[in-house]
Amino acid sequence: MIHLQEVTKQYRVRHGIHTVFKNLDLRIDRGEKIGILGRNGSGKSTLIRLISGAELPTRGQIAREMSVSWPLAFGGAFQGSLTGLDNIRFICRVYDVEVSSVAPYVEEFSELGQFLREPVKTYSSGMQARLAFAISMAIEFDCFLIDEVISVGDTRFHDKCQRELFEKRKDRAMVMVSHEAHNIREHCDRACVLHQGSLHQFADIDAAYAFYNKNC
Repeated sequence: MIHLQEVTKQYRVRHGIHTVFKNLDLRIDRGEKIGILGRNGSGKSTLIRLISGAELPTRGQIAREMSVSWPLAFGGAFQGSLTGLDNIRFICRVYDVEVSSVAPYVEEFSELGQFLREPVKTYSSGMQARLAFAISMAIEFDCFLIDEVISVGDTRFHDKCQRELFEKRKDRAMVMVSHEAHNIREHCDRACVLHQGSLHQFADIDAAYAFYNKNC
């Protein structure tokens, strides 16, 4: 279970304090799949980063009783001067997993070949996304965070990512941000809408989209 209680997130900006959302409550149970809707700038990606632990709330608490992934295909935590393999080793140390069990899988799945031995700063954004996604799949989590559905590489590679995440790990919890209605409808049990700093929760996905289309 992951439980967000009275969570507020604020940033200091040039004209003062910007409140992204205020007193947000959300519970994610094991195996539950939740879609997050909202217009650009509503705080969807900020919410994902808070759940992952990449950022801290300004106020409130986040209790995690499940292991949580970083946002899938997010390569922002990579050290650009290190090679892909060195970044794999570093992440394995952070998550206390054996490199010997992770590196071969990442090498095969990412299809980066010799580029795994080159500095990540030389990678294209697509190559970084491939590496990040492959590492995410190599390290098992109870809850996967998806900031926009993975669209890495060509159709064949995209389909491989979809199978790896939504078929092989269909028993895991997921929190998904997507602007594409079919992704939320296909993969989620319920949906929430971030609107004007509040999180509106709906057990029915159609009701969530009706609210979103009317207000956002």
